[in-house]
Formats: sequence, C-alpha cells, structure tokens
Amino acid sequence: MTFATLTGEQSRRLDRLAMEEYGMMGLVLMENAGRGAVDVLCREEIDGPVVICCGRGNNAGDGFVMARHLDLRGYDVRVLAWAKLDELRGDAAANFKILQKTDVPITVYGHDFDLARLDNEFATAAWLVDALLGTGARGEPRAPFDTVIERINASAKPVLAVDLPSGLECDTGRPASQTVRAKITCTFAAAKTGLIMPQAEPFVGQVHVVDIGAPRKLIERMLGER
Repeated sequence: MTFATLTGEQSRRLDRLAMEEYGMMGLVLMENAGRGAVDVLCREEIDGPVVICCGRGNNAGDGFVMARHLDLRGYDVRVLAWAKLDELRGDAAANFKILQKTDVPITVYGHDFDLARLDNEFATAAWLVDALLGTGARGEPRAPFDTVIERINASAKPVLAVDLPSGLECDTGRPASQTVRAKITCTFAAAKTGLIMPQAEPFVGQVHVVDIGAPRKLIERMLGER
C-alpha cells in the first residue's frame, strides 16, 4: 500500500493548526485518535486482557483514551505508566485524571521497577499497546523505556503501536537497538515518513491511518508542503 506521509514536525504542526486556525480542541483530536485506534484493535481477536504501556507525552494521552474506550466496550484493560504524575501535561494530564475516576487498574512505575512483576503483567495479556514514545523521540530510548521495550519484545505478545513503534525514528525509519516490534501500527491523520522506509518494515507491522477529525483541507495543505 502507498501512503502519503508527514514528517514528525509536520504532524505536530497539523495538530497545532487544527487548534489555532480551525478552533478544534486538542482533547477532541486526542479522543478521536484513541477511539480510532481502539476501533482498529477491536477488529482483531482479543481473548484476554489488553495491557497499555504509557510514557509521559501525548502518546500516553492516546493510551489513556484507549483504555477508557476498551473498558467502555467491556474488555479487560490495564494501564502501566512510566511517568511521575506531575510530569504529565496538557491533554495527556486531563485524560489521566479522567481515567483515574474509572475502574481501569493503573500501575505507575518509576525508573526502578520489578522486572518479574512486569513480565507477569505481560505474560497474562492478550495484547500489548505501545504508547511509550512519540514522534519527537530521537536516538536510543533512555531508561526506563529501553528496558520496557526489551521486555515487550521478549513477551512475544502481539503489539499495537500508537502513531509509531517506540524506538523507531519518525522521519528516517531508523530503529534504535531497542525498538518495539509491532503487529499493528495506528498512525494518526497521515502516515509518518519513517514508517514506509525499508529499515522500518520489521517493526511496524500492518499500518493503519486513523482519522482524528483534522479537516481534509488542512491535511492536504500539509501534504502539499513536501
């Protein structure tokens, strides 16, 4: 399949212009992203818990939205977060506060955590969701994300990656030494340039472009800037 693509900077600017020029709310864009990713996941067989691994940026916010919608649809879902609560900002922080008021179990890990406990969480999962790192990540993932990515891959569980697999560089498709190997990648508004690079192929799985509600006119304008 051929995709029209955006760089990471263009993708972030698209979100900003959707808010500044069209009056859309960031919370609406994030809600559409998370719900759209759940729509894709629910087309697959889910015969057990879904474990959502979240960092501290907007990808984490997408993961929090996904957890709420999976719970709404009756799935067993758990959230594992690698962020201090005061590190969350903006729409991600807002969605975390919403999620805290639901019955979805949330475990907040620090830099030092019990690997055996984490491996057990993954062993009991039917699916893992990678919502750790976003389009702005560069180079080798720092601790603790490098270890989390390594354990995700070691679990051999099917993974849905949010926007792009953690560890994969958004614009070049260059994988880090620890890069999530996804079965499905749900990328938002348009595919990211790195996802279609040959070196990214072993990591991205099946790519789905998820509509987040940004106006077609704006998306076409951004694509025309390439």
